[in-house]
Formats: sequence, C-alpha cells, structure tokens
Amino acid sequence: MSHTFHGGGFSLIVVLFILLVIVGAAWL
Repeated sequence: MSHTFHGGGFSLIVVLFILLVIVGAAWL
C-alpha cells in the first residue's frame, strides 16, 4: 500500500474531491 502513496497529497485531494462529487450526486 506504500506504492499507492507515491503521488503525494495531490492524489488524496483528488480522491476526496471525487468522493464529494459522488456524495453530492447522491443527495441530488
């Protein structure tokens, strides 16, 4: 799982943004 974090904090922000979009779409 250490190789998944090679992108740094940017990938984590992207994942959080995608989750936010999915939750927003679910609320709509």
